[in-house]
Order: sequence, then C-alpha cells, then structure tokens
Amino acid sequence: MVAFEQEPGDERLTTAMLSDALDECGLRSQVLEHRLIPVVAGSRAFGRAATARFVPSSDDNPDDPYGAAIDFISGLQRGELAVLATNQSNASAFWGELFSAAAIGAGGVGIVTDGNLRDTSKIAGLGFPAFARSHRPIDYRRRMQLVESRGAVTIGGALIANGDLVMADDDGVAVIPQAQEQEVLAAARKRAAAESTVLKELLAGESLRSVWDRHRIL
Repeated sequence: MVAFEQEPGDERLTTAMLSDALDECGLRSQVLEHRLIPVVAGSRAFGRAATARFVPSSDDNPDDPYGAAIDFISGLQRGELAVLATNQSNASAFWGELFSAAAIGAGGVGIVTDGNLRDTSKIAGLGFPAFARSHRPIDYRRRMQLVESRGAVTIGGALIANGDLVMADDDGVAVIPQAQEQEVLAAARKRAAAESTVLKELLAGESLRSVWDRHRIL
C-alpha cells in the first residue's frame, strides 16, 4: 500500500469538496448516509483507512481480553485513520483516551466509528480527531469483540476497504477508493483552487449567476 502524502493546499479540502469530486468521477455512494459526531467541533481527519470490525460476543480471554485491539492499534502506520465498524452498536464504547494516545504514538490521524466513544473530554484534550455515532462509558469487554482487522467494512451504507482514503469533518465522512484516488483528488484539488476565486468574486459583489456561468462551481 502506497503511503498517502498530502500536497500543499490539501488543508483546504473538505468532505463537501470530496463529495462533489466523487460525483464528478461517477462515484455516488461514497459518503456515509449519516453524519458522525466529532468530539470537538471543527475537527478534521484525512488519511488511509485502517479497518476493523466488531460483533456482539460474551466470550472473554482473561489473560488477554484486549489482545485483538492492542494488535490492531499497534499495527497502525503513520497517516492512517482507524475505521471501526460495529453495525451501529450501542452495546458499549469501542475507543477511548488510552487507545487514542496509542494511536497518536503510532502516527494515526484519527478515529471514525459507527459505534460509541468514551473518555471524550480526554480525547479532546489529546487533540485527536474522533468521530462517532454517540458516546457511552461502557467497556466492550464481554459485550463486543474485534473479529477482523484490515478487511473491507460497511459503515453508513458506504463500503470502506483497508487503505482507502477517508476524510471526516463537521459535515460527514467521505471515502475515496484507492483505484480512483488520483482522479478524485485531482478533481477535488481543482475545485478547492477554483472555490477560492469564486468566494472572492461573490464577496466583491459579483452576482451568483455570473459567477456560476464563469466557473460552473457552487
């Protein structure tokens, strides 16, 4: 898997821009159906997906109850974004302060899950971008189990393969399949550059119609 290197100016990219670029490239099912809640408003995470899947389970290994999660987080590479699929489980939390600290140490750039987080004030204090269905303080031990790492998962109706590019921000989560990432990124970067010009023209008093006719961007 090729490491993802952001280019100068990529900090301007948003999920809205990626969504429009995905549409332009014919990829119309790559945005999660529901917005995931950021622990800190204004957070943004962008990186390659490191996927994991949880299922309900009362099984337990008393000697190593968190072994699968420890192995998963220890295997994170710099620039990866943890993506946890739980089938929207409300049984427990799946990630907290110490997992976030370990992910930061490994070079991870954030966490996205359709399950719950806990220790949210402490995650916020770490400055770690975290997006989730909701928050709940309950431990997942003997309630849920991590059964697969680095496989394809589905969250919010969007298929996410390990290594796909994922961006999360206040608006939602967008997924760029690896096979189309160069095409989509090129379209998104072009749009980001053009939107700066469009914004200046609108603020200067240009009519919305004339700006649309000139740039074909809204």
